[in-house]
Amino acid sequence: MSQAETLTRSLTTQKIGTLLIKKNIIKAEDLAAALEYQKKNGGKVGEILILLKKVTWEQLSSVLGDKFDIDFVDLREVAIDPAAIALVPEAIARKHTLMPIEATERTLTIATAYPDDIRVLNELRALTQKRVMVKLALPKDIIRTIDLYYNVGGEVTRKIKQFADISEAVIDDLKPSDETPVTQTIQMIIQQAVRNRASDIHFEPQSNRLRVRFRIDGTLIDMFSLPLAVYPALLTRIKIMAEMDIAEQRRPQDGQFTVEVDKRDIDIRVATLAASYGERITLRILDKQVSLYSLSEIGFLPDTEANVMDILKSRAGMLLVAGPTGSGKTTTMYACINHLDKNENNIITIEDPIEYKFHNINQTQVNTKAGVTYASGLRAILRSDPDIVLIGEVRDRETAEISVQAALTGHLLLASIHANDAVSTLFRLLELDIDAYLISTTLIGILSQRMVRRICTYCKTKVEPTAADAMIYEAEMHEKVPTLYKGTGCSFCSHTGYLGRTGVFELLVMNEAIRNSLRCQNNYDEIKNISLQKGMRPLLKDGLIKVKNGLTTITEVMRCLHSVGF
Repeated sequence: MSQAETLTRSLTTQKIGTLLIKKNIIKAEDLAAALEYQKKNGGKVGEILILLKKVTWEQLSSVLGDKFDIDFVDLREVAIDPAAIALVPEAIARKHTLMPIEATERTLTIATAYPDDIRVLNELRALTQKRVMVKLALPKDIIRTIDLYYNVGGEVTRKIKQFADISEAVIDDLKPSDETPVTQTIQMIIQQAVRNRASDIHFEPQSNRLRVRFRIDGTLIDMFSLPLAVYPALLTRIKIMAEMDIAEQRRPQDGQFTVEVDKRDIDIRVATLAASYGERITLRILDKQVSLYSLSEIGFLPDTEANVMDILKSRAGMLLVAGPTGSGKTTTMYACINHLDKNENNIITIEDPIEYKFHNINQTQVNTKAGVTYASGLRAILRSDPDIVLIGEVRDRETAEISVQAALTGHLLLASIHANDAVSTLFRLLELDIDAYLISTTLIGILSQRMVRRICTYCKTKVEPTAADAMIYEAEMHEKVPTLYKGTGCSFCSHTGYLGRTGVFELLVMNEAIRNSLRCQNNYDEIKNISLQKGMRPLLKDGLIKVKNGLTTITEVMRCLHSVGF
């Protein structure tokens, strides 16, 4: 009997809900609730039970595997056959949540979360003219694998061949609405970057090639190597899309445009810079529809989270979020704003750019051409009866002075600032000519932070600590180094061993001892010692606690803190 015949026969036997009851995974009343939901809203019983939180995908997959006599496959351990991918279009794979994994002369093997969907198997058999073999996998793993393997590398190469010999005259005639190979290539590269969770795309002309890199989880990764001859067309198209001057090649330019990727709008900020082999161009990806993080999701340890929540209860004062570019300051400030009551408070922001649009708060975009700077925008905000103000960045004396005035006059103010750590932020304000008395009066807290890569959960494994790891850990934590973990590298993490990021934090809560030390013009070391005595946990220690909790590695923590002298 073929696998398809076995599946068909299984459909006429016990239903999945009955099997779940027999295995004591759900109760009869759970199934009744799911069937009632299905009657009103449609859908599959298994998915409804997951929605109602009565079963997990892992439990459902186990029962499906038993029901249909199908093997479960761990996609992180499977070598995906390119020939199989070539047989199944991406649109079909995504529509039906399936991943082709192997192809022979006569058969196609797929991984799917829905082995009982006979119509899909018939569609694949007609499409490929092959016998379809089925294995079971989790939906999240299938989607992740589709994102990884249906990449645009081969399609980009095909599009490149179509316009490699394009003339300058044709380039100059291109219009933003043209569906040309150039436009399609740019769209595909951006699409791949979004699916790979990249924050930036770098187009870098070299002596003999165009290097394209993505920044993923804070690290640059080589993605494509394209013929240098195609770069003028790509560069011109991007400039047109971003409404830049295509004739200007020496002066840096900024611009932006919006594209649609997977049915959502993605804002792209563009920056050009003249380099030795021609203009390089950087695209910053801003996905405004990504989910907001809560305070508990960005990496706070419980005591830090509690202290931040206490600060946010203040009716007046200034909370500064400090760190270098790319350290997650905006994410943290958005989490704070999301925590605050938007109905009883008038919350107004001034940002550059607005990275996420909130409901029920007023957000203002910096526009220097229109005369809207951080300073001028903040002045206008203070005339609009705000309760809480968010400033994208305190970068000059004027903005710092107005921020202090806002905090003095009964407003809770959140702002980011570039500084290495919490105590350095105090001296950064002094450098901006803010009086020590005003700083000590208005400032209620400083949150310094970095972003560290998380160990990939798909390939996480225990490792023996090195002598260097033990020395670093024991010197800071004053305890023996615990069990350590690392990612061995798999297809889900692009063989880096890391997947996603979390925050490392240092919270300085202002108190009288620190205020007096600042007014007395004590130096950095003196103020830091007082802060540590009053309970401030330094960045390194916070990072090593996350190492102890198995979230990241000592190597990663040290890499991210290198800029502050560790």
